[in-house]
Amino acid sequence: MNRLVVILAASVALTGCGLAEPRTCTGIGTPVGVGVTVEPPLAAEAREVAMEVCWDGACRKPRLELFPDTRAGQQTCAGDTCSVTAVPLASKSGFGDVAGLPKRPVEVRLTLYGARREKLLDTTAQVTPKGRFPNGPGCGEGGPNARILVQGTGTIRPLD
Repeated sequence: MNRLVVILAASVALTGCGLAEPRTCTGIGTPVGVGVTVEPPLAAEAREVAMEVCWDGACRKPRLELFPDTRAGQQTCAGDTCSVTAVPLASKSGFGDVAGLPKRPVEVRLTLYGARREKLLDTTAQVTPKGRFPNGPGCGEGGPNARILVQGTGTIRPLD
C-alpha cells in the first residue's frame, strides 16, 4: 500500500511538470533612479525640479523633467483596430536616472520651482531603492529604483 501511495504521488508530481508553460522573459528592463510625482495643487505651479541623490558621502544630480500625468480614457474600435484617448490628470511626474544607485537608504533633496524660477519647495527625504521585477520574479531583477510623492501641501514621502 505504501508503495502505491509513493508511485501515485510521483506520478502526480511529474504530470504537473508537463502542464507548466515555459516562462517567457522579455528584454524589458527597469530604469535605475528616482521617480517623482507632484500632486495638485502644487503640481499646477511646479515648472521645474532639481534633485540631488546622496549616499556614502557623494551626491549625484540627475536631470529630471516634470510631465503632466495621464490615464487611459474612452476606448473606441473600428473593425480590428482599437484606440484609446489619454485623459490629462492634475498631477505631474518625472524620473531621474541615477547610475550606481544602491539598494539601501539614500537621501534625496528636491527643489521645485515655479514659472518665474521662485522656489516652491526645498526639502529632503530618505528613501530606500528596491530592485524591481518587470517580468516577474522568475525572470531576474532589474533596477533598483525609488519613487517619491510630493503631496499638494508640500509634504514628501516615499512610495512603496
